Parts: sequence; C-alpha cells; structure tokens
Amino acid sequence: METERRVLVVEDERTIAEAVAARLRAEGFVVEVAGDGPSAVEAARRTPPDVVVLDVMLPGFDGLEVCRRLQAERPVPILMLTARDDETDLLVGLAVGADDYMVKPFSMRELAARVHALLRRAQKGLAPAEDAKILRFGDLEINQSERRVSRAGVEAHLTPTEFDLLVHLAAHPRTVLPRERLLADVWGWADASGTRTVDSHIKGLRRKLGSDLIRTVHGVGYALEVER
Repeated sequence: METERRVLVVEDERTIAEAVAARLRAEGFVVEVAGDGPSAVEAARRTPPDVVVLDVMLPGFDGLEVCRRLQAERPVPILMLTARDDETDLLVGLAVGADDYMVKPFSMRELAARVHALLRRAQKGLAPAEDAKILRFGDLEINQSERRVSRAGVEAHLTPTEFDLLVHLAAHPRTVLPRERLLADVWGWADASGTRTVDSHIKGLRRKLGSDLIRTVHGVGYALEVER
C-alpha cells in the first residue's frame, strides 16, 4: 500500500488556505495548514511534510524566512505562492531553496498538478549513468552522486531544482534545449505554462556559477556553453 503523502499549506488568508487544502485532500494528500511563519516551522518539525505550499507574505516572519529555516533543517520540495509578479521576489524565493512558484490568482488544478510534479521529481530524481557519476567541463565539476557542484574549485550551493536543471543541460552540452523540453524533462510538466520558472532558475544558476556558463537563444531556450 502506498504511503500517504503529506502537504503543509502555509497561507494566512483563510479562504485561500481552505480552498488549497480542500483541493489537495481531494487529490489524496494528507494536509496540514499553518497561518504564520512560526507555526509553519513548528508544524514541519513536528510532522515532516513531503512538500510545502508556502505563501510569501505571512505574519510572524515571511515565507522566505520559513523557506530558509526548513531547507536548513531538512530539505523538502517547496512551491511558493506570491501575490506580486515581481521578478526580484521570485529570484529571492528560488535562491533560498524554493523549487517552484505560482503567482496569485492561480488555478487550483494547476497547483495540484505542480505539487504532483514536485513529488514525482523528489521520488525519481534524475538518475546518473553508472559511468558518469562526475561530469567535468573545463573548470566546472558536477558530482552527481553527492549532488555537489563547483567551479574553479569553489563549491556552489544549488537548490535541488537548480542542480537537476544543470545536470540535464550538462547531459547535452552546447545543445540548445527548448524551455518546453526542460519543463517536461526536469519539472515533469506536460504543458508550457511555466516557462518563466525555467528562466528564473537559469538566472539563479548564472548568479551562482557565472553568467558565461549558459547561453540564451532568444525565443528558443538554453545551452550549456562548455567544452567536452
């Protein structure tokens, strides 16, 4: 029998929290709801969730601080919710360990689909080939077994999604991969509704590993610019 999956919903607007919780329970998840930052951290410590749906704006302390604390104690897939379509906020959220984000108002159907996709990725991961545990391209080294990345001997601390995205790009060096393909292969999404999610994660990789590492082909996608 499959173990029930637990979702922690952190949202201070009661109507939104109840709607999200109801939809996820209908999907078969066990759901706990927290309405502020401190209670969210306490709930995660008391009963570790399999995935967290986390609003950015919260009383107590905000969702970014919740994300930092949760990821420091026990890494967990996090889907952030924001009322502001502000790129800076989104990049900060991804930088502190969020795996994905949605801007309010959002479709409950899409939210449920993204939660399922996060769980599939957490369970499956991107399994490395037996003869390619460590990938090296110039001064870039990707240790797939230990999930560590360094450039010029300096380790970069990537989120789980950033690491999986980099590995996928590294599996096809100098090949332009469309955003839609990256969404399907890395995020497990069947549609192209989240291309900005790809763009935000690429910006995170460039910030941590250097702007010269990944080339943008406008209107198409991205390529890892390295020599074999």
